[in-house]
Amino acid sequence: MNIRSYAFEEYVERVTAFHGFAAPGVLIGGFMVHLAHQHLPQDGVFDAICETAKCLPDAIQLLTPCTIGNGWLTIINIGRYALTLYDKSNGEGIRVSIDPDRIEAWPEINSWLFKLKSKKEQDYQLLMEQIRESGMSICRIERVRVAPRFLEKKHRGKIAVCPNCKEAYPFADGAICLGCQGEVPYVVSEVPDNSFKKRCVCLPNHVIK
Repeated sequence: MNIRSYAFEEYVERVTAFHGFAAPGVLIGGFMVHLAHQHLPQDGVFDAICETAKCLPDAIQLLTPCTIGNGWLTIINIGRYALTLYDKSNGEGIRVSIDPDRIEAWPEINSWLFKLKSKKEQDYQLLMEQIRESGMSICRIERVRVAPRFLEKKHRGKIAVCPNCKEAYPFADGAICLGCQGEVPYVVSEVPDNSFKKRCVCLPNHVIK
């Protein structure tokens, strides 16, 4: 069974190159994307919503033009292994999820989804075989209309320079950037000039003054 324009083995290679390894969730996600596409008009322009941040977004980015970077993929992390592809003009779309009742016939997939085994305990080869054999049969499909807020065009707005850190940021975030408001994800420490130069001197086309 193909996944979009790829044979299963070809898709496994693409997943490995993109994701780092052939993750079961990205492989199952490929069949989910394929199923959604089968029920969409061929001439539409679509966005995507993903209901988990784990694995499934990579299947969407591999098989559709929708990515986090271009803004066509929105992740709503509510913990459900489901995706929706929808017409960005009217919100009409197809939602695909894993059906818990249907995976009962596939015990290794069932153990993976419900985390009944640790990764070490999983029979990875058997899991791969069951994913390939089950294909789209373990999926549930629904016609949906996404909420109006997802159809609104997102404008970046005015960009300002933060008076504290002197970096550009969206002015709508406030008088100072979110980093200076306490949202910064790191602690800044000084890097000694000499050690920095030693680490960077071997990099081509980089001039450290």
